[in-house]
Amino acid sequence: MVTGGAAAARKDMTLVRGGEFAMGSLDFFPEEQPVCEVSVEPFWIDIHPVTNAAFRRFVRETGYVTVAERELDPADFPGADPAELVPGALVFRRTSGPVPLDDWRRWWSYVPGASWRHPGGPGTNLDGRTRHPVTQVSYADAVAYAGWAGKTLPSEAQWEFAARGGLNAATFSWGEEFAPRGRRMANTWMGRFPWEFLPGKGQTGQPGTTKVGTYPPNGYGLFDVAGNVWEWTTDHFRPDHRKPAGSCCAPSNNPDAIADGERFERRVIKGGSYLCAPNYCLRYRPAARQSQSEDTATCHIGFRCVSRD
Repeated sequence: MVTGGAAAARKDMTLVRGGEFAMGSLDFFPEEQPVCEVSVEPFWIDIHPVTNAAFRRFVRETGYVTVAERELDPADFPGADPAELVPGALVFRRTSGPVPLDDWRRWWSYVPGASWRHPGGPGTNLDGRTRHPVTQVSYADAVAYAGWAGKTLPSEAQWEFAARGGLNAATFSWGEEFAPRGRRMANTWMGRFPWEFLPGKGQTGQPGTTKVGTYPPNGYGLFDVAGNVWEWTTDHFRPDHRKPAGSCCAPSNNPDAIADGERFERRVIKGGSYLCAPNYCLRYRPAARQSQSEDTATCHIGFRCVSRD
């Protein structure tokens, strides 16, 4: 008998038939190199990121408690004041004016009480946001949901292949032009980050997630593969696409992705978010990739699932 989310494992998914593609890019950031030909087997993938409504059902059925809601272990944070080790997560705070872009702490704050239920911290909730991507979820939270749903998280290669939507070498998931005929194609930051913000479709006067499906899908019918939220993948992060032996672009599942002074492994996240701006990030592209510590929960990271059956 199939139980939980696995009973509807194919709902809101599409079959990606697989094939070969050029993974990576030579035109932007060093971690996207080298460009290599990669073969991907057929797989099913969610047509949009997991929503707050879907994640709430998971929590109701399982009683799951996310990492951001759990008590912190002082052993994981040597030297920290125990009084400050309270459950919470990272929340973006728009600055009042231009600031240097070399210190993320100018616009990110650790907020006690922030969680998927309260993505902006205490006083915020999910009212009117049930069809927005769930955020404030760590890698473990995403894995737990995927298992409950009878799925897995995508590999980096699967995610990038699907995000390209059949446009093998295009810069964006919809082609080469960022805003064809002046049309915004994704929920990304417009204006000068992190202070000047020009709202797009589905947004108010403040930056944030938009309802899944607000912007057009790519060639495979997938929504939000650019912008809205970053998405977890299963791959451990390495500074390029190479395996240690030098073979190109194969998934790196070696647990050697712990940065000096850190206690948690790092995974690849893909797709960019509503905070990606031309003057700062420019990672709302299929080839773009970023490193993220597994324990991290923020207001701009979510996930989608795949199935190989």
